[in-house]
Amino acid sequence: MGAMTDLEVNTWDTPHLQGLMAPTRDERHDPDLEVIGEIPAGLRGLFVRTGPNPQFAPLGDYHPFDGDGMLHGVSLADGKASYRNRWIESAGLLAERERGRACYGGMSNFVIPEPDVLEQAGMMKNTANTATVRHAGKYFSLLEAGPPTEFSRELETLGTWDFGGALQGPMTAHPKVDPVSGEMAFFGYSAQAPFLRYHEVDASGALVNSVEIDIPRPIMMHDFAVTEHYALFFDSPAVFDLDALLSGGSPLGWKPEHSTRIGVLPRGGSAEDLRWYETDNCYVVHIANAWDHGNTIEIHAPRMPDMPGGFEFVDPGAAREPYPWKWTIDLDTGVVNHEQFDDRAGEFPRINDTLATRKTRYSYYCPQRSWEFEFDFHGVVKNDHETGNVETHYYSDTSTSGEHAFAPDPDGSAEDDGWLMSFVTDKVTEQSELVILDARDLSAEPVARVQMKARVPLGFHANWFAD
Repeated sequence: MGAMTDLEVNTWDTPHLQGLMAPTRDERHDPDLEVIGEIPAGLRGLFVRTGPNPQFAPLGDYHPFDGDGMLHGVSLADGKASYRNRWIESAGLLAERERGRACYGGMSNFVIPEPDVLEQAGMMKNTANTATVRHAGKYFSLLEAGPPTEFSRELETLGTWDFGGALQGPMTAHPKVDPVSGEMAFFGYSAQAPFLRYHEVDASGALVNSVEIDIPRPIMMHDFAVTEHYALFFDSPAVFDLDALLSGGSPLGWKPEHSTRIGVLPRGGSAEDLRWYETDNCYVVHIANAWDHGNTIEIHAPRMPDMPGGFEFVDPGAAREPYPWKWTIDLDTGVVNHEQFDDRAGEFPRINDTLATRKTRYSYYCPQRSWEFEFDFHGVVKNDHETGNVETHYYSDTSTSGEHAFAPDPDGSAEDDGWLMSFVTDKVTEQSELVILDARDLSAEPVARVQMKARVPLGFHANWFAD
């Protein structure tokens, strides 16, 4: 267990370090957890969710993106469950532990570290607090501003990974793994030129293709899409201002005078193969899936008319509800059609990842009680794109849920044969559970509720890694 601070976390003066977002101070290993219901026999593997969990009191204003990464894992096998959580032991966090205090600022208060810290751990702390991926036998925790951090099946930090020195620049928190070819595609954006790079990794884990993509300004591009034959990029006017960051201002702003367009790059291609297609001004944070058929590409994702708030969580401005949306790109005519397909706002979209990059019938979104940056999901919505039917599962009025990872039934054959899993915590009792829902019947009661022995703080993205 790492060194602890003497500060009491419940006195840290920010709403994003209190209540269900208050960080835990413990690294635990809790075997033989109580289960209400029955864990399906087909669930053998590791459910992992990452998120921010600062170990030391922040130097100033705190943004939820700032916190040290912490992995929360529940192992399932033979109807039993065990829990483990571990900090991502970044070079920055290790330097802070030596000094017993925070040494790095954050999104809202950028600070150049002291010279000895700078020499030891670098300009930026790679918290790896956003999402995880497994590829070519390795587990990675991800922060889109840096390289991936490898961790073990037991959640121990193994160090940063640069694909044998081949990776230049950062790696997105949302790489795409092609379940047919085994390849992994990802991108990295930067506030300094080159603003955008695209990368492809073969099934063995070797980085085999990198492309510098010429865009006119530095933008925040959190996610992208990959089909069987193409990689797709939303170039929206969420523009970085490095001078503002260094002077203590907001580093990101919405510049509506610049248009939104979608870049289409053939997989395995070069910068010369990239084509841009104009669409309406909008912002996309996360993408559910995309696929191509003939000379047509279809993309499903929650859409906002602009990007609210930037990194201003104290006063983020008016809320923008993200509605489920569909874009259709005609590669021959250059026309992009788009339409909303559900009137329920939702985010953190997921699919059955065994069908990623190919056509999917179902997608799953998280509805939220409010869109004022409260991290208050309270259920899951299932959209059937063939029939238009919608199924929902909502938790109690005092419960807050997270992203729902899809775990396929190894004995199933239909796309929705499997389970949806999420951490759910009651605001009153602070009891956290890993809730397991039958994806074929969301209206039913959970098939199992694994009882955590300590509160799991709210976080970001979850994944299921089947054994």
